Amino acid sequence: MVTTVTCRHFKAHESLIAYAEASAAKLDHFYDGIIKYEVKLSFEKSRNSVKIAEVLVTVYKTKLTGMERTDNFHKSIDGAVEKVLVRLKKYKEKLRAKDREQVRRVRAKD
Repeated sequence: MVTTVTCRHFKAHESLIAYAEASAAKLDHFYDGIIKYEVKLSFEKSRNSVKIAEVLVTVYKTKLTGMERTDNFHKSIDGAVEKVLVRLKKYKEKLRAKDREQVRRVRAKD
């Protein structure tokens, strides 16, 4: 699985990059069909130095995204990962619902 951390308009410390990679990797616990992670970090100087974290997770035929704006990169990363987690659970439920419908159709034919 490929994890990419991009820092826009600044150079991030190694500990922040490691934290972003570890936080994104926690999503493996909930769904093992994840192909790629992308974490994009940026900040806005004009608005009291607001830190922005965007997490993009690529699964089969779909990209799930989550974005969070706070005053701290760690909070932003955690919030974005939580948003992606919610979307990932919904995606997984939809996949399971489709499988159940197919099983019901097969059983009805028998």
